[in-house]
Amino acid sequence: MRTLTGRISLALGLLMASPAFAAGDKPFFSLKNTDFVVLLGLIVFVAILVYFKVPGMIGGMLDKRADGIKSELEEARSLRDEAQALLASYERKQREVQEQADRIVAAAKEEASVAAEEARADLAKSLERRMAAAEEQIANAQSAAIKEVRDQSVTVAMSVARELIAKQMSATQANSLIDEAIAEVDAKLH
Repeated sequence: MRTLTGRISLALGLLMASPAFAAGDKPFFSLKNTDFVVLLGLIVFVAILVYFKVPGMIGGMLDKRADGIKSELEEARSLRDEAQALLASYERKQREVQEQADRIVAAAKEEASVAAEEARADLAKSLERRMAAAEEQIANAQSAAIKEVRDQSVTVAMSVARELIAKQMSATQANSLIDEAIAEVDAKLH
């Protein structure tokens, strides 16, 4: 309140030192002087504002508005911090998912290479078995062919020998050979 009265007295002092007051043609403290009337109106208006505590209400409203702005700023700051934390969480989860995807891809590549190696090994074993089977078939066919050639040569040799023996041998020689062969067979069987 003291500052308000000090300000009012300062304003009155400045008005008294105004050029209109210094001119002196009209007295300043007269109701005919418009400057004085305006000054009185201003003083009454300021006094009414002070009486109804309007400056305090304006200050309170400004303080309330400042508090509201401050709380909104704090809320915005907390929301920003929360959003940054959420963003960091999502970025961390994204990195984890990316790392997991990289591990899955690496494991799949490893499994694929292991499967390829196993397939190569199985193919090599299969080829070895088929080669062995083919070689065995070739050996069997070769031995069968050799046996067939031997059988044929034995048959041919026997027929040639029969013809030669038949031409060169007499009946008594043939009978004696037959008797010897029977005796030999009989000895081998008993």
